[in-house]
Amino acid sequence: MYDIGIINGKVYIEGEYKKTNLYIKGEVIEKITDDFLEAKEIINVSEALVLPGLIDPHVHFHLNLGKMHSRDDFLSGTIQAAFGGVTTIIDFLDPVDNPQDLENAYRNRLNEAANSTVDYLFHATIKNPKCDLEEFVLKMKELGMHSLKLFTTYSDSDRRTYDKDIIELLKLSEKYRFLILAHIENDDLITLDDEFSFYDLNRSRPTISETSEALKLAGYVREHGGYLYMVHLSSGYTLEKLKTNYADILNKRFFIESCPHYFAFTSDEVQKENGYLYTLAPPLRSRDEICRLRENIDNVHAIGTDHCAFFMEDKNNYRLKSIPLGIGGIEYSFDVMYQLFGDKIVDKMSINIARLHGLNRRGSIKEGNFASLFVYDLMDNTIDDFHGFTDYTVYKGLRRKGRVIHTMNRGKFIIRNMNFHYNHAKKI
Repeated sequence: MYDIGIINGKVYIEGEYKKTNLYIKGEVIEKITDDFLEAKEIINVSEALVLPGLIDPHVHFHLNLGKMHSRDDFLSGTIQAAFGGVTTIIDFLDPVDNPQDLENAYRNRLNEAANSTVDYLFHATIKNPKCDLEEFVLKMKELGMHSLKLFTTYSDSDRRTYDKDIIELLKLSEKYRFLILAHIENDDLITLDDEFSFYDLNRSRPTISETSEALKLAGYVREHGGYLYMVHLSSGYTLEKLKTNYADILNKRFFIESCPHYFAFTSDEVQKENGYLYTLAPPLRSRDEICRLRENIDNVHAIGTDHCAFFMEDKNNYRLKSIPLGIGGIEYSFDVMYQLFGDKIVDKMSINIARLHGLNRRGSIKEGNFASLFVYDLMDNTIDDFHGFTDYTVYKGLRRKGRVIHTMNRGKFIIRNMNFHYNHAKKI
């Protein structure tokens, strides 16, 4: 006998919906069939969508900013994730410049993630390295990590990795088959003026700083090989330039991630009286750039949220340098993207990410895979619920096509009938 039967759903299987039934035993989807079989518990989802559990490859829970941390920890952040249909997240280690500190950062992060309610893994993070890069990579692999984030900016905080080391890391990514994640902005084109207010964010970090650096790094990938993943692409102009100049490697060796906020909001939000709430890096872009980004959604390989939440009080400052950059949004990532793009967004939030990161038995609904999935009941409504720890969300009031009713991870409900049930997650 099966443990759970999920019946009468429109199940997303290999890019299409099929009205069928799922039967779960333990952590695994044991049977997909049109037949009605016996199970200890039957849940009739009445033609709601049954979708693979989402994987968010880009979150910042309890991010160390020196003077403060981002406000969501692994518990509050993953509760929101579960309400948004996310069953796996990938967070980041603190940036380090040598192998020993990498191991320490890994152990510290493991402790911080112990109360996560969805499954998790980590990206290693490097800053202006002061070590043998191959030794760093070997330590990363020894610790079970297969992705490494670097920054091409933030020289003011010594986080920038310079071109010579980027090229060496690309060669190593080819040799050891790992993925380099890059925060891509041209440091020389960023202006950190003490007199800038939040209204000046786009003057401080203009589109050209992203575009020029992305084209340069794509050129390095073409010339030297390796595997690079551009996090949080913000501008449709950047994406069009990459498509025109580097179609041969786009989403084959040079992968594109973008975030829901770059599709939902324009830089006009930052010019409002409460524009400080919309400050992040890279910034929101112009209306023309968001239109270009939407038009080129097929060239975006993955969606991550870059979730980095703060209180209103943390961000309520006129002086740009005094504002922590980042917004929350993991609870609404699917709502926002599905409203805009419908079914074509599903793979970009599930199987594409699972394949990139070698997450076997996740990211799709099929027999033998983990029973990590969510049920989305279609109904036109407005985002008006919020399960975060902070006191605001920029997504409140946006339209959406449905709501997450149930979220299940490895055969256990985290969200059931829109109520949270704690289940201990695990590191992958």
